[in-house]
Amino acid sequence: MDLIFELGVTSDIDELELLYNNLNDYLSMHTNYPGWIKGIYPTRKNATEGIRSKTLFVARSEGKITGSIILNHQPEEAYDDADWLVETTYDNIYVIRTFVVHPNFMGKGIGNALLNYSIEFAKNSGIKTIRLDVYEKNIPAIKLYEKNGFIYTGTVDLGLGNYGLKWFRLYEKII
Repeated sequence: MDLIFELGVTSDIDELELLYNNLNDYLSMHTNYPGWIKGIYPTRKNATEGIRSKTLFVARSEGKITGSIILNHQPEEAYDDADWLVETTYDNIYVIRTFVVHPNFMGKGIGNALLNYSIEFAKNSGIKTIRLDVYEKNIPAIKLYEKNGFIYTGTVDLGLGNYGLKWFRLYEKII
């Protein structure tokens, strides 16, 4: 499958919202590894903000968005309590957020391709490290990150216990 990676644009917002809703519908009928909830996360607001801030990237195949990822410099507050591998300021760090693959394209390497694109983009941008958090029971995502050289650095509470999401594993990849 040929993929094109590019910065998301305003005209992508409707398609991204549909992707998020389709993904959450899919997760509600299967194992919901990330613990996402339709209407709560991810939502149109996440897409709109990612596009507005020029931090949302899309993967396209034959003109359709197959997945997307947000790369920004905004850590969760709980990241302050972590023992990271690299000591630097967040202008030298990308934080991965809202990493999604459309359910029609799952198992086709889209997630791996998006992650590899993000790593190359970080290298080309002079970023020193990439950080992320992942719900502790999201085993497929954990395996993907570890396969791509992300190193586990600790577990934190992101304050999402009222959604049944208590503990999140932190990972870092040195660029």
